[in-house]
Parts: sequence; structure tokens; C-alpha cells
Amino acid sequence: MNVLGNMLSWIVVKDIDKAIQFYTDVVGLTLHVKSPEYGWAELSGPEGCRLGIAQESDKMETKAGVNAVITITVKSLDEARAFFEQKGAQLVGDVMEVPKHVRMQTFLDVDGNMMQLVEKLDL
Repeated sequence: MNVLGNMLSWIVVKDIDKAIQFYTDVVGLTLHVKSPEYGWAELSGPEGCRLGIAQESDKMETKAGVNAVITITVKSLDEARAFFEQKGAQLVGDVMEVPKHVRMQTFLDVDGNMMQLVEKLDL
């Protein structure tokens, strides 16, 4: 499996506009991506990985204030899924895709922490 690294960790928020304001005005991050149609934004500081923020919705299991999701970026999601399954990792749900952006597979670590494998489609 060819891991590219941790390029993004994300959290769920109740009000994405308030969260963007907080992370830009208070924390000092820079807004790079805002996709209202997906309830998504990405911010970062001058160095390091990006922080993703997702608008809480009825379609998500994760609720605001209870979890940060760490993502592991891989070259091929299909290869990574096969590798994880072979190693006995617990994959959760189906592959999710944001067209022309990412494909994602949620999995649980040994303590039940939710994480995601991510293949970037817009590289």
C-alpha cells in the first residue's frame, strides 16, 4: 500500500459559517476551500496539514463536538481497502465519493476510533 501521509483531519460543526469565522478570526487559519453544496470547508496555517470542517447533518453518524476524523491519504483507495481487509481492519460502510475531488473509506482503529482512507481525485 502506498501511503502519501496525513494531509487533512476534519471535524463536524453545527454552523459551518460560524466555524469558518472562528478558525479564521480567532485561530488565524486561512480559508482555502468552501463548498456549500457539500457542507464542507478546508483551512490551514502556514505549515502543516489542513483542517476540514463539515456541516453536521442527518446523513452523518458523527455529530458536532464529539470526534475529529483523521484521514490517511493513499494513491489508490481500492488497493488500500484490499490491504486493510487482508490485515483484518474493520471497514465501515461503503466507499463515499465527492465527484472530481475525493473517494473515501471509513475504518476503525484498534480502539474504535473512526478514521478515513482518502484518494484524491483532483491531483
